[in-house]
Amino acid sequence: MKPLENQIAVVTGATRGAGRGIAMMLGEAGATVYVTGRSTRTNTSEMGRSETIEETAELVNAQGGIGIPVRVDHTIESDVKDLFQQIEQEQNGKLDILVNDVWGGDPLTDWTSPFWEHSLENGMKIQRQAVHSHMITSYYAAPLMVRNKKGIIIEVTDGVDYSYRGNLYYSLAKISAIHLAEAMAKDLDDHNVTCVAISPGFLRSEAMLDHFGVTEENWQAAAEQDPHFIASETPFYIGRAIASLASDPNAHVKTGKALSSWELSREYPFNDIDGRRPDWGKYFEENVNLD
Repeated sequence: MKPLENQIAVVTGATRGAGRGIAMMLGEAGATVYVTGRSTRTNTSEMGRSETIEETAELVNAQGGIGIPVRVDHTIESDVKDLFQQIEQEQNGKLDILVNDVWGGDPLTDWTSPFWEHSLENGMKIQRQAVHSHMITSYYAAPLMVRNKKGIIIEVTDGVDYSYRGNLYYSLAKISAIHLAEAMAKDLDDHNVTCVAISPGFLRSEAMLDHFGVTEENWQAAAEQDPHFIASETPFYIGRAIASLASDPNAHVKTGKALSSWELSREYPFNDIDGRRPDWGKYFEENVNLD
């Protein structure tokens, strides 16, 4: 079964990491996925990594969906406007799923400096990339959903509450994503459009694997450097969480909430691609949050 067949999705920041995993798993569920980001085969982004939106679109196709790569800088309003005009023309204005996953803040975050010693320029850039871009994108996506009286907007974040996350600028961006979902849910409630924030657990992204010097095949070896990595999850886990939620005809009961991959795995019958069902929330309470 393909529960999202004939569904139109946009996954922003889908070049790599959670965005790529989400796009692929929406494809696995049968969706047509507009894969957006700045890194293309002819023009890489300032992140300087090898992954591209074309590659992600091909991976969506390989999963059984339809991947459509579109180069978009979501901090540039005209780029975003053009994207949704393209969807208007190609899909007759149909948009079922928007996943706001633009981030790009890892190289901008200095975990060792208090906010007044941190680069202000980098701190403000984090907000532009990870908050303003989400606002611009939702601004142009929401009218399509309102017109059709259906849809779901998902804010990808880190954590499920408003607690401090170790860096002011990082915290502000991730907490803002939660509040964006909460606030948009209020405005869109009468239009049958659902808005939620969803957090992965300890994400085993390409960048994290590189950081530890391991691959997906031997990732457990990284637990020697960080024992908590043993509870990590692939980007496909949050992808399957989002695909499961988007397939649920009763998803609107969750509108406005901050959810997580581990909580959704307790409710829906999905596993990570390695067959595991990691529960970062439980692991964190038992092994990390011991104060």
